[in-house]
Amino acid sequence: MKTPWRVFVALVACVALGACADPGAEPASPGPTGGTVTSTPSPDPSVTPSDPTAPTGPAPTSPGAVTLTGTVQAGVEPGCLLLDGNLLVGGPRDALKAGAHVTVTGHPQPDLMTTCQQGTPFVVESVRPA
Repeated sequence: MKTPWRVFVALVACVALGACADPGAEPASPGPTGGTVTSTPSPDPSVTPSDPTAPTGPAPTSPGAVTLTGTVQAGVEPGCLLLDGNLLVGGPRDALKAGAHVTVTGHPQPDLMTTCQQGTPFVVESVRPA
């Protein structure tokens, strides 16, 4: 008698989890911090980060990288940081702190699973003060 109940509970849990992973969801709108989103052209492929003759300046980014500028906010979960509705994944935590006004470059990865319960995951490639 307990087996059908367990199957029903497992089925309900699978349906509920499937509803959370909507691949057609709209991207998050800009947050209240007044940040901006811009596309960054891909770097010169002939220059590598380990090349001592490489020009100084902004860090190289991957093709199709996106730049966000705004104020970092603490998420509802410990250790989670948000920038305009984007969950900041990776990056130097000494530069990424709640209240810091920064420009981050990276790419959104909405299918990335995290323990944070808010924001679209955004994999950080570089950070600089804004």
